[in-house]
This record gives sequence, C-alpha cells and structure tokens, in this order.
Amino acid sequence: MTSNESFTPKELKGSAALIVGGTAGIGAATATQLAAAGVPRIMIVGRNSERGEATRAAVASGNSCEVTFLAADATTVEGAARIASEAEKQLGGVDILVCTTAADVQPELFANIPTDDISRTFTQLALPSMYMASEILPHMSRRKTGVIINVASDAGKTATPGEAVIGAAKAAIVMFTRTLAIEAKRSGIRVNVLTPSLVNGTGSTERITSAGFSAKLFAKAATQAHLGVPESEDIAALAVFLASPAARRLTGQAISVNGGISAA
Repeated sequence: MTSNESFTPKELKGSAALIVGGTAGIGAATATQLAAAGVPRIMIVGRNSERGEATRAAVASGNSCEVTFLAADATTVEGAARIASEAEKQLGGVDILVCTTAADVQPELFANIPTDDISRTFTQLALPSMYMASEILPHMSRRKTGVIINVASDAGKTATPGEAVIGAAKAAIVMFTRTLAIEAKRSGIRVNVLTPSLVNGTGSTERITSAGFSAKLFAKAATQAHLGVPESEDIAALAVFLASPAARRLTGQAISVNGGISAA
C-alpha cells in the first residue's frame, strides 16, 4: 500500500468529450468511435462550419449521443478560451479533451522556407494543444479527473527531410504532453500523445504526398509500412482506449501508430 491518493477514472458512458480539430480525419473518427463507445455528450470544434455541421450529423447518426459543433479557432488565445468556456457550459464539464488540429503546411527543405513563415507554421501546429490544455486543465484539476489526448506525429521523434519546422513543432507537443502528464497526475489527470506518420484519407497525408520532393519521400516511407498504412479509424481506436478506464495507469506516453514505417 502507498500513501498516494486513489483516483477513480470516469467510465466512457458517464463522460463528456471535446474534440478540437474534430471535423475530419482523426478527429472525426475519434468522435465517431467515442459516440459508439457510449460517450453521451460530444462537442466537435473546427473552423469550417459546413464541414463541421456535416460531421456533427454523421457522428450523431445511429448513436444516442448528443453531438454539438462549435465553429472556432484554437490557434489563438482568445479562440481557445472561447472553446473551453462553451464546452464546459454545454457539456456540463469536459472529461476528455482530444486535440488534433492541423495546419495547411507542406514539407519543404528548411533553406527554401521564408523566415516569416517559420512563426506561422510553428504557431499553427504547436500551440493549439497548449492553449486548450491551459484552458481546460483548471476545470479538470478541480474535479480531480480527466483525460487529455494530443495528436502530433513521428516527425517529432525522427528527423525527416523537409520537416525541420514541422518536426520541431511536433516535438514540442510531445515534450509538452509528457511533462504535463507528470504535473497533472496528482490531480487524477492522464495525458498522452499519439504520433502517427502517414494516415490514409487525411488532409495532412494528401498534402505531403501530392507533389514536390515530399511526395517521393513519403511514397518510399509507405513501402516500409508492411502492416499497412494506418487509417484514421486505427488512430481513433487507440484514442478511445486511452480515454477509457482500461488505460487508467497509462500516462505521459508518446505512442506511434505507423504500420511499421519506423520504431520511433
């Protein structure tokens, strides 16, 4: 026996989830699978209202889950604060935060990246997960329970040509997640990060495989995925597990789902 305080994680059927970047790809798949697993209240957040409403309807279809959509931008402090405020109010408290935002960037050799693009890329990729955690963490800490799941990429673990800035941003998310996990465990909060590489059917993969030198680079990488290039649903299934009490002892981990492309 230890003197450590015992925390009881909430069952999925009694939890509310906030999915930032939830209108497509991994975020939408995670929302769908959380709904199927019995989560009764889900809010999905994105910048495109038309796509958001379509995703909201699709997630709610065939499930008893109450799904809402909020058009907002987590890349700004003000946007993150608004998201957290609306989610806490509409969901009755956020038990599960999934942050899987993306940016409209494509791999490029660092020598070819304009200096004034560096800040924009880093901000759009690295800061939303930090902003959202900053806004949601106080509420979770007060309730002594919660799960935070960030999505980065293997670029944050493995040096990849063309991803100097992207990789730096993803590495920031990984280290932020691991450190936050150590800080938040005393409040019964678990924090993990998923680090996929290529994921079929996502906007990020379409961008990096569409043209330029990165198309050849990642086409070669895909041949190393002898278990198959993952789908969004593969990443979502792991996110649902991490959100569930089955993962109650798991925190501070950066987990790659890449079909064997690497052992990052």
